Parts: sequence; C-alpha cells; structure tokens
Amino acid sequence: FPILFPQQSGLYEYKIFGGLADCPPKLCVDVYMDLEFRKQWDQYVEELYEKTYDGEKVIYWEVKYPFPLSNRDYVYIRECREMDVDGRKVWVVLAQSVCVPQCPEKPGIIRVKSYKQSLAIESDGKTGSKVYMYYFDNPGGMIPSWLVNWAAKSGVPAFLKDIQKACHNYSKNT
Repeated sequence: FPILFPQQSGLYEYKIFGGLADCPPKLCVDVYMDLEFRKQWDQYVEELYEKTYDGEKVIYWEVKYPFPLSNRDYVYIRECREMDVDGRKVWVVLAQSVCVPQCPEKPGIIRVKSYKQSLAIESDGKTGSKVYMYYFDNPGGMIPSWLVNWAAKSGVPAFLKDIQKACHNYSKNT
C-alpha cells in the first residue's frame, strides 16, 4: 500500500512485499541488474544505458509515460551486494539519483531529480524468492491522480509479474 510522504508533498512512497515463485534469488538479481535484458521485457523503457563519469558508473533511464504526459528520465547510481544475515543469503540493491553535469536534461523530457530505491531478495525456502522493495520518486510536473492510482493498484503488481516472466525467459536467453 502506498504511504503518503512527506505529508505535505502529496507524493507517494511505495513499500512492496511479494513472492516470485520458481525464481531463485540469484536469478532475480541477475535479471534485475541486466540493463540490456531489461530493454527486452520492460515495455516502459525508452532508453537505458550505463556510463562511467569520473570513475563512477551511472545509469541513464528514460521511461515512457502515457500520452499526453512527457516522458521522465533518471540519472542514478546503484549497487548490489550479497549479504549473510544470520546464515541467510540476502541480495540488496540500492539505487539513488545523482546529479551528473555530463548528463544534462533533454528538451521535452522531465528529469526525476529525487529517486530512491532499495530492494532485498532472499529465498522463500523453496524454489522461489521473497522480495521487499522500497521505492520513492518525485516525477515532477502535474501527474494526474488516475496515473498515481494506476501505479499503486496495477503498475507495481504488474512489474512483479513482468519480472517473474523475465526470470523464466532469462535462462533461455543466456
């Protein structure tokens, strides 16, 4: 369920708990981290690549928004770590927007300057994974309430289904 954050802003932060049956955690992480593969399965990707600026790997991601809204783009860094938590293997992915002068804003696209995501994935004890995701961004501009409601009710659950399907297709592609 979305939680208002901060109260005055009218923006949502999302916390998602979910299960991905028949997708082992390592596979989920590989699929999630593979930008080239994401272009194949994520219908909202307009442009996505990783570049190194001043020795730091930075990701550029342009997201398709429905007409008549402008697309949004993100410039962010992310890190993935495999951790041992009381003998349990947990993969943690952290992502956060950064300001990179070499990656200026493009006309007609709204830059999302405030983006943060944390993802934790572990085994469900069987053949699948348990997933926890925290997500916040400020999409800028006027986002109609129907789109916010769609994201909360349909977009986020659909993303989990898409990533599950991508996991099943990934082994065939690699």
